[in-house]
Amino acid sequence: MKVAGIDKTISFERRPKKNEEAGLSQTINEAYKVMGTENRVVITHGSCFPAVGYDSCIGTPYGNSAKEYLKFLMLYGFNANQLGPGGELVSDKKTVYSSPYSSSAFAQNRFFIDLEELTKDKYANILTVDTFNKLTKIPEYSKKDYVQTDFNEARRIYDKALHESYINFKVKLAKGKPEAIKLNKEFEKFCNKYNTRLINEGIFRALSKYYGTDDFEKWNNELDEDLIRRTKNGNPEAIERYSNIIKHSRNEIEQYKFEQFILAQQIKENQQWRSEHDFKYFSDLLVGCSKMDYWRCRDAFLDGYQLGVPQGDDRNPQIWHLPVLNPRKLFTANGLGSAGQFLRDKIDYALEFNENIRIDHAMGLIEPYIINNSSLITDEFGNPINNPYKNPVDGKYMSQMRSHDGKILDDYRNYSCDYIHEDGRVTYHSNVMNKIVIPALKEHGINPKDAVWEDVCSQPPAFIGVFYDNLKLPGLTQTEWARVEDSPKNNWYMLGSHDSIPAHKMIKRDWTKNSDAWNPLYLAGYLHQDSVRSNERDKFCQNIAHNDNERVKAKFAELLTTKNFQITFSDLLGITDTIYNQAGTRNNTNWKERISPDFLDKYYENLSGDNPTAINIPEVLKIALQAKIDMQIARSNNKEETRKLLNGKYKPLIDNLEKYSKILKEKDD
Repeated sequence: MKVAGIDKTISFERRPKKNEEAGLSQTINEAYKVMGTENRVVITHGSCFPAVGYDSCIGTPYGNSAKEYLKFLMLYGFNANQLGPGGELVSDKKTVYSSPYSSSAFAQNRFFIDLEELTKDKYANILTVDTFNKLTKIPEYSKKDYVQTDFNEARRIYDKALHESYINFKVKLAKGKPEAIKLNKEFEKFCNKYNTRLINEGIFRALSKYYGTDDFEKWNNELDEDLIRRTKNGNPEAIERYSNIIKHSRNEIEQYKFEQFILAQQIKENQQWRSEHDFKYFSDLLVGCSKMDYWRCRDAFLDGYQLGVPQGDDRNPQIWHLPVLNPRKLFTANGLGSAGQFLRDKIDYALEFNENIRIDHAMGLIEPYIINNSSLITDEFGNPINNPYKNPVDGKYMSQMRSHDGKILDDYRNYSCDYIHEDGRVTYHSNVMNKIVIPALKEHGINPKDAVWEDVCSQPPAFIGVFYDNLKLPGLTQTEWARVEDSPKNNWYMLGSHDSIPAHKMIKRDWTKNSDAWNPLYLAGYLHQDSVRSNERDKFCQNIAHNDNERVKAKFAELLTTKNFQITFSDLLGITDTIYNQAGTRNNTNWKERISPDFLDKYYENLSGDNPTAINIPEVLKIALQAKIDMQIARSNNKEETRKLLNGKYKPLIDNLEKYSKILKEKDD
């Protein structure tokens, strides 16, 4: 097996010693318990996980490398990680497209398979050690505190590794090898559960390879473009074509099924390990789906339209290239229609191996903004080239859709509808939320108010009426723009997102530094609410007003006072020289940022430097804990007694946080 190379750089950081780690972890978790913090979540998409021991050019949230990263998160009190969408990525002959937000809602990303595990007995040694060593490499160290995923090279590696693994599995099974027989029994169970979907996805993969693209609308073959729908409808030509593809591509389809099985096995193993450590994964539920999902379930979608979101004057909305669930197919007289069943299956599958969920673009479940494809002027590749002033895009909210005579189409209002009462009041109702989404979450043991609802979008009346007024669901407050003090207490909070620049870059922008959310007077006052700490407050205010690093630290302390918060891996580790995704742009670096293999060295070296950009958790937590104590004192009718009680009770905890924060700052010679 591969082992990490020798890092020849001299490190002077003073990291916690093994006999200190238990006390550090206990202190941090006790502080969060005192503060009433429930969910402490880091945002790390699957491809961003670091390489440990070997590198296959992409990260995985399920292998042994992932466990090492999660142990680090748990040491510092985090109890969950929010993944990005984990589906199979869109690709063509030349390129694997790196955005997880156009990936499959069902087929898992085979690049997340831990290849080293396939060389072991429990996987019947289906990948030889020699091939594993030839395809992967020892993780490389550099002065940079991040590396980049190479999606195309990852495809080359996994194509070869998984093909060999499948062939070896079949050979070992034919020879009656016990471990292969054992593995095959689990494979058969997996296929029995998902067989129809897996076959159809395998057919899509074979056709995509033949046509050179996953975009089935560019195949120039009407039968293949609509094969599954026509087959379901009994079209003889489609049925024959379907059978012939299975016959001639049987090995390719079976290998696809096997790859999905192997990854599912590793996901279950990881879930069991996380359960033992009381650590959760949050799934990221796509508002849309991949071309493969669209092709496989075309009957569920509205032909001629795609999802987007309005911006500016509505003449040039964001166009997402995602299909729209057909409102006419959401429900039948007896239950769910094809569109409703697709959505329900998507939620169920997202939660099969994850303990909670982030709902991407919640508005799209209530009042989707849809764009008429016929209004789009495109280039030779089908990409929109609309000039918003000459060729405005025809985009509308779902409830604004009209028939040719101008009447509201009631069937479009299956998403949401309004009721006007005799007294003039208007209330809103959502069939999608009340009949599909909310029941699905509850059946998986998730209180809808504990899920993360991404509500950062335009907010038409129907969305406000359903989401906030009717269901009273928590939104997502980005403290980059808003003050914790002014926001709903049941919200989730984050300073930036996977689409944001790092916090230490935010503070360099005038529009950030001069905003109310970053105002030194506000931050100092919010974090020092006990009147007897006025001198400390004033010194703190002066410090953060003239020191950008200290003001960022204050913003994270503000964040840590909330009940549920999220932090990006970049901000936690202090990575400032790159951006995971520059929203609204297409460039060669989006979605490629990845944690370096020596992230622990880099993290502790950063904290012990003169101008650290990584988060010293015990230091920031100490500020947040003292602020929470202040808040209780400020609300008390007997401040003197409450102050004496709380400050005395929690002084040992404050002192321990101070001790560990200093340890992380020390230089070890």
